[in-house]
Amino acid sequence: MAQLEENSIINQIRGQIGKQLVFKRYGKKTVVSKYPDMSNVKPSKLQKKKRSRFAEAVMYAQLINNDAVLKEEYRKKVKKGQTVYHYAIKEFLKEQ
Repeated sequence: MAQLEENSIINQIRGQIGKQLVFKRYGKKTVVSKYPDMSNVKPSKLQKKKRSRFAEAVMYAQLINNDAVLKEEYRKKVKKGQTVYHYAIKEFLKEQ
């Protein structure tokens, strides 16, 4: 794992390049590491359940975002700095 100096141009990069390198930020440092191999990781039943619930929340938020009338209703509830999409996900996940 390589660490880069604070003034480096690469310091502004975050994310991945293909499935080879990952650029991460920890405070003021940028760390470059190998892309993780998750092929042998098996999610637990609870993880599968939570991921399924989140997928439902995303579908719900997309539905709201694509319907002009519903989006306008949600826009009234949203605080400054929030998006309708993220607010809808949050609202959906609170309902349990």
